Amino acid sequence: MSSLTGRVAVVTGASSGLGRRFAHLLSDAGASVALMARREDRLASEVEAIKEKGGKAIALPLDVVDAEAIGPALDKAQDALGPISIMVNNAGVGGDGAALTMPVERFDNTFDVNVRGVFYGAREAASRMINSGVAEREEARIINIASMAAFATLPGLSVYCASKAAVVAMTKNLAREWAKYRIGVNAICPGYIETEINSDWFKTEGGQRQIQGFPRRRLMDASSLDATFMMLAGDGSRFMTGTAITIDDGQTL
Repeated sequence: MSSLTGRVAVVTGASSGLGRRFAHLLSDAGASVALMARREDRLASEVEAIKEKGGKAIALPLDVVDAEAIGPALDKAQDALGPISIMVNNAGVGGDGAALTMPVERFDNTFDVNVRGVFYGAREAASRMINSGVAEREEARIINIASMAAFATLPGLSVYCASKAAVVAMTKNLAREWAKYRIGVNAICPGYIETEINSDWFKTEGGQRQIQGFPRRRLMDASSLDATFMMLAGDGSRFMTGTAITIDDGQTL
C-alpha cells in the first residue's frame, strides 16, 4: 500500500458501510480525512476511532441532496486539513421499486443522491484541486462509487441501475473534460456486499435465493475493494482516468 502521508481526503456517506471503511483505509495510509454524512453522531464516533489510532480526521455533516452545501463543506475541510487531494463520492441510496409504481419522490431522491450529489461533489472538488495546485502536482484523485448494476438488468431496480449507469457515464466524461488538468477521475463498480442498505433483504428467503443464483453463491466481503480503492487513491493510478472497474465476484456473468 502506497503512503498517502501529507494528502487530504474527503469521503461522503462516511458514517457507515463502504464509506466508513474507505475513510479508515485512507487514514491508515497516512491521509488526513474529512468524513461527511447526515448522521453526525456516527461521524463523531468514527472520527474518534481514527484519532485513537493516531490519525487525523474531522466530521462534517452533509446531505449531498443539498448541492449548494457541498462547496462550503469542502471549504471547511480545506480550512481544517489543507488542500484536498482525494475526493470519494460514496453517498448513495437504493432506489428500489417496480417501475409501474415508483413514486416520483423516490425517483427524484435516487437521482438527487446517486447522480446529482456525485456530479457536484466531483465538480466542487475538482475546482479546488485546480486552484490549490494539487492537480498540477498530479495528486488529484476523484473516486466515484458506482455499482455493477450500471451494467446489469435487475428486476425492481430500474431506477437504481439507471442512476449508477449515469455515474459511470459521468465519470468518463468528467475524466475527458479534466484530463488537461491532470485530475484522475475513476469509478469502482462493486457487486453485492452486505451493507445497511441491503442487509434486511439478504436475510429474507428471496435474498437467500438471489445469493444462490450468483456464480459463486456468496456475497462479497467489503475488504475485496481495498486494493483497488487504494490504487485509485494513490500514485498507482497516475496513468488511469475515465476507468470504471467492476469488482463483483462474477455476479454479472
